[in-house]
Amino acid sequence: QVQLVESGGGSVQAGGSLTLSCTASGFTFDDSDVGWYRQAPGNVCERVATITNDGIEYIADSVKGRFSISQDNAKKTVYLQMNTLKPEDTAVYYCATPGPIIPRDTCSDEYNDWGQGTQVTVSS
Repeated sequence: QVQLVESGGGSVQAGGSLTLSCTASGFTFDDSDVGWYRQAPGNVCERVATITNDGIEYIADSVKGRFSISQDNAKKTVYLQMNTLKPEDTAVYYCATPGPIIPRDTCSDEYNDWGQGTQVTVSS
């Protein structure tokens, strides 16, 4: 059974940093694409960053230069390093595999596996 567990969320002031972790089990991590997605209240689910099994990265324009994605295959974990956080980064952050169609109304669907989400709150 596929399981994705996010951690590392919290509350920070604008300009601060957080590192989110997504630890996977139940599938061949090395062969899979994994991504980070987020949903703020009243907004659609949007793609933040993804990394393919070949290590190809995608970073959304809204976070480019501030966020980075990386993976540790030995730990079956994908990280989202978030620097220079802004209040508009406030959202629930989810990891998912292999790759949902975005944008979408909610960060969940029956064709992909999603974590439970971790809250990130950035205050001004």
